[in-house]
Amino acid sequence: MITSTRIVCGVLLLLPLLAAAETAYVTDNLRLGLHQAADTSDRAFRSLDSGQALEVLSRDSNYAYVRLPDGVEGYVKVAYLVDDKPAKLIVEETQAEVVRLEAQLEELRRQFAGPAASISTLQQELSSAQSSLADFEARNAELTDQNTDLRDRQTDGQYSLPINWVAVATGICLVGGFLLGLWWVDRKSRQRHGGIRIY
Repeated sequence: MITSTRIVCGVLLLLPLLAAAETAYVTDNLRLGLHQAADTSDRAFRSLDSGQALEVLSRDSNYAYVRLPDGVEGYVKVAYLVDDKPAKLIVEETQAEVVRLEAQLEELRRQFAGPAASISTLQQELSSAQSSLADFEARNAELTDQNTDLRDRQTDGQYSLPINWVAVATGICLVGGFLLGLWWVDRKSRQRHGGIRIY
């Protein structure tokens, strides 16, 4: 009973130490020795990093005779050669491509900043012109309706006169007729009575 209690206490005391443990990762960086001896039994005269490109001149099941881009030749172990690019090289190329594309994107943004402003201005002008066109079309429709109404009224009243004109003409006729009637009565009266007015 005492022993299990001590074990539990010991575990509880070690928990903070376990929680504070540092996380680490194994590196994928590989250094491969380049040798003069065909069996790589001598000391390597040069170290090749992971991702180093080289030309295989000959190979057997264990060793390969290779040439580096700078022309240096030697032997390496075949087990460390792969046909595909290692992840490290792919990541570096990808990062370089990302940097290149970001620079290209920034250049394109800079080049299109002016045209984008012009496009925005043209869009505003187009919107204003469309609004004006809508106003003109509405006004045109209104004037067309008024013109149609006036033509209908003209057709309805082409053989009629305005009431004001009729009233004035009627008044003139009445007054003229009355005066003409007075003159006619006066003339007939004078003819009957020898040219003398009797009224």
